[in-house]
Amino acid sequence: SSAATRSAERVAALDTALVLLADHELASSTLAVRLAAMVRAGLHESVGAGLNVIGGLRHGAASLQLEALFRDAARFGVPAALAGRLEEPGRLRGFGHELYPDGDPRARALLDRLEQLDAPGDRLTTVNRVLDAVADRGMPPPNVDVALAALTFCADMPPGSGEAAFALARTAGWIAHALEQYEQPTFMRARVDYVGPRPA
Repeated sequence: SSAATRSAERVAALDTALVLLADHELASSTLAVRLAAMVRAGLHESVGAGLNVIGGLRHGAASLQLEALFRDAARFGVPAALAGRLEEPGRLRGFGHELYPDGDPRARALLDRLEQLDAPGDRLTTVNRVLDAVADRGMPPPNVDVALAALTFCADMPPGSGEAAFALARTAGWIAHALEQYEQPTFMRARVDYVGPRPA
């Protein structure tokens, strides 16, 4: 199996990811799209506003670092790969989600498809060892960023594919949000309360 291999299972897994990631509450990139549409920026400009935000490490680019985690775990072993990535005791980026304290259901849906991907070498074993090691440390379950990185790693996709898939999926959601915002007659204005010294 190689990066050039396209199978029905890999296509189905990517389709699942695109559907699961198309929309998710008012994430920062979606809010940027809605703000641009609110002031009647064109659809291309509104989507561009989302693309300018999605590359943040706490957003669409999160899977990029996690792809590197899986590659490093395969090359250097799981303990070495985790060692430099622990942010604080009990915390590792990509594990836990404030909206899903019992586990991100989007992650479970993607992780459940990994066995069908005919991953080259021991990539699936590497993913499972990383997930087990994190669970053994008492950390929260993986979120969708981990699952997306695991999918691209097991499907032998080039580095950065997770971020690209995330952006492609969200674009569909952003277009829907922008079209809905265009129908709103009101102009939303953020309020800022002054907390400095009172004028004399």
